[in-house]
Amino acid sequence: MKQRLAILGSTGSIGVQTLDIVRENPDRFEVRILTAHRNWEKLARQAREFDADTVVIADKQYYPRLRDALADSDTKVYAGEEAVAQVAAAGDSDVVVNALVGYAGLAPTVAAIQARKKIALANKESLVVGGACVMPLARERKAPVIPIDSEHSAIFQCLIGEKAPVRRLIITCSGGAFRDLKREELNNVTVEQALHHPQWNMGAKITIDSSTLVNKGFEVIEAHWLFGTPPDRIEVVMHPQSIIHSMVEFEDGAIKAQLGSPDMRTPISFALMFPDRAKRPDATFSFAEHPRLTFAEVDHEKYPALDIAYECLRRGGTAACSMNAANEIAVAAFLARKCPWLDIVRTIRHTLEKASFVANPSLDDFAKADAEARRIAAEFLHVESLAPTNR
Repeated sequence: MKQRLAILGSTGSIGVQTLDIVRENPDRFEVRILTAHRNWEKLARQAREFDADTVVIADKQYYPRLRDALADSDTKVYAGEEAVAQVAAAGDSDVVVNALVGYAGLAPTVAAIQARKKIALANKESLVVGGACVMPLARERKAPVIPIDSEHSAIFQCLIGEKAPVRRLIITCSGGAFRDLKREELNNVTVEQALHHPQWNMGAKITIDSSTLVNKGFEVIEAHWLFGTPPDRIEVVMHPQSIIHSMVEFEDGAIKAQLGSPDMRTPISFALMFPDRAKRPDATFSFAEHPRLTFAEVDHEKYPALDIAYECLRRGGTAACSMNAANEIAVAAFLARKCPWLDIVRTIRHTLEKASFVANPSLDDFAKADAEARRIAAEFLHVESLAPTNR
C-alpha cells in the first residue's frame, strides 16, 4: 500500500528533494497535500505533476492566482497559515513531511501529532521552540517523529538496535560559508558570501544560519528533545568535509558514525521509508575520492551563537523561542541588506536580555514570546517586524 504524503513547504529545498524521492519510488508514495508560502507557480506545477488532492498557499494574496492556475483540475485550493495546520491534520494523509522554515512550522507539527500522523521532520524550530510540549504530546499520541536533518538522521540511525546508555552525541559541523575566515575578517562580509555554502545546497535562511552556527546551536537543542540527551552530553565538532553526518559514543568508548555524501535525499528517503531503506543505485560513495576526514574544535569566539543556544537550552522555558524569533528577524534583515552579518548575533543577545521569560510555557506562551521577541529585535535593528512565514 502506498504511503499518502502531505508535504508542507513543497517548493523549498527539502520539499523539492522529497518530491525527487517520490519520483524515484512511484510504487511507494502518493502525494495528497502540498503547501507553499508564496511560490504559487511552482506549487501549481507540482500539483499537476503529482495529481495532488489539496494545495495551500500560506500567503493569501496569491490565492486567486493559484486558484485560477488549477481551475481546470480537481485539486482543492486553500489559503492562509491556519489552513496549513488544518491540512497537516487532515485524514487523507499518512505521513506529514514538515519542510517549513522557522516558527511557522510549530503549529502544523502539533496539529499533525494530535491527529496521530507520522512526522518526517525537517522543521527544527518545532523542537527548538516547542520541544517541551511537542515531544510529550508525540509520546502521548503515539505519533512517530522521524528527523530529516542529516545530523539527527545520523544519530537516529546510530541508535537503532542499541540498548546501552549513551555517553555522548557528537554533532558534526561544516563551519558554513566563513569557516576559513578569521574573526577580524567578518566585519564586512556580504550576503552573497554568506549564501555560498562550501558543501550543502540549501535554502537562504538555513544557509545564513549555518554561517553563524545558529543552525548548529538549534541542532543541539533539537537533539536534546529528540533523544532525551542532556546538554552537557551533546558536543559539536568541526568536520569540513561533511562526510560523517554525526556520531554516537557509548559507555564502553565505542563510537558509531553514519557516513555518506552531503545529499539530503538520503535522510529524506530514510525518514519516509523507515524501517526500510530506499534503493538509490546512483547514491554511491568513493573513499578514494575522500582520502582525508578532518576534525577540529569549534572557535567559540568566532561563533558565539553556539554558546548562546546551549545557554537557552539549559535555561529552558521560552528562552530558545525568543532566540529563534530574534534570529528570524535578523536573518531577514541581513538578507534584505538592512544590517551587517555581525548584527545577527548582536540582535539575538539584545533580545534575550530584554525579552520576558516564562519557565513552564504553554503553546500560547510560546506564541506571545515569539511576538514579543520579534518586536524587540525589529526595534533594535530599526526594521519592520516580520510575522513568522511558511516556505
